[in-house]
Amino acid sequence: MTIIMPSIPSRKQVSHERIVDVASRAIRRAGVRGVGVADMMKAAGLTHGGFYAHFESRDALVAEALQRAWRDSSTVLEDAVGSRVSRGESRFSALVHTYLRDSHLEHVEDGCLVAALASEMHRLEPPVRDEARRGVAALVDLVGSALPGDNRAQAECVAAALVGALQLARVLGGKAGRDALARAREQIVATFEPVSPR
Repeated sequence: MTIIMPSIPSRKQVSHERIVDVASRAIRRAGVRGVGVADMMKAAGLTHGGFYAHFESRDALVAEALQRAWRDSSTVLEDAVGSRVSRGESRFSALVHTYLRDSHLEHVEDGCLVAALASEMHRLEPPVRDEARRGVAALVDLVGSALPGDNRAQAECVAAALVGALQLARVLGGKAGRDALARAREQIVATFEPVSPR
């Protein structure tokens, strides 16, 4: 019998993961152009000079950070949706209520990458923009998988409504932002998941 021991990550791998994690949160909070390499390395507890031991360019770090941001936020989203579905809520309603929850107003760094970066995606460099597009496609696919009936063709429209509602609510902030999210949740669910007549 062969026993396979789990591999222990090297110090370099641990540092690399820490840099990517810090960058994924910083980018959602301040935008791609709002965070410099030196700031990200400092936040990760590393020196600026060690950057190129991990990444060939800033764009390489940003692309990897975007992948991480989407993976992390979609995992949290899926877990929260699953929890609501297990309590009897429809998958679509659970997705809308989870995506447009009040906590996403203040905690941009933990939220959806698409909502955080939508306004600057067209200014990103091509490799980074390609990664951002994959995040948009993944969000549209997620929405499409939750839409009731044969409404998958409307997934882009619903994804745009979710992203736009979150962005507008962030601009309004405070009670006005929370009220805007509540109205958006109600309207989106009512529009795409009408109550069946009894």
